[in-house]
Amino acid sequence: MIASTQNNYPMTDAQNDNHAQDSLKLACAHLKSAGLRLTQPRIAILRALIHRGQPTRIEQIHGDLPTSCCDLVTVYRCLAAFEEIHLVHRSFNHSGTSLYTINLGGAQRYHIICKNTNELTALDEVAVVELRRCVQQVEDALRARGYTSISHAVEFFGVPPTGNRVDKQIAVPSVAVR
Repeated sequence: MIASTQNNYPMTDAQNDNHAQDSLKLACAHLKSAGLRLTQPRIAILRALIHRGQPTRIEQIHGDLPTSCCDLVTVYRCLAAFEEIHLVHRSFNHSGTSLYTINLGGAQRYHIICKNTNELTALDEVAVVELRRCVQQVEDALRARGYTSISHAVEFFGVPPTGNRVDKQIAVPSVAVR
């Protein structure tokens, strides 16, 4: 019998673990460069954010932590500190609940949130490229008018055509920006 170490999955658990470790090292370096101490609660919260990999409520993050790690107030305080140094990105669902995503310097991700289920679905790459182009044009125009430290938040909410079923990729038609 011949054993194989290959599988049909694009990323093995070892690759996922390496990516998570690299992401954690990058996040910890960001904390240090911002002058924040590396504490066990902060590291655990970063691990939870990296593991989730999508916008997540504070209560979900707290639920992912080891029981004796920290209380909910500590999670709120850490996320506020992370947001201040741009290590997390805060967005909102349609009911106004804050959602947090780790921000390790990659391109901003865009998605639509189902109003019925709060399920997130990524926009397709073509739509994301078009959206980024439009956002860049607006940011460039604001800089030309003298604005600095520009940031943005773009959130989409909706009900899928079938009521609750959400397709995994949502295509958005191109729009012309004037």
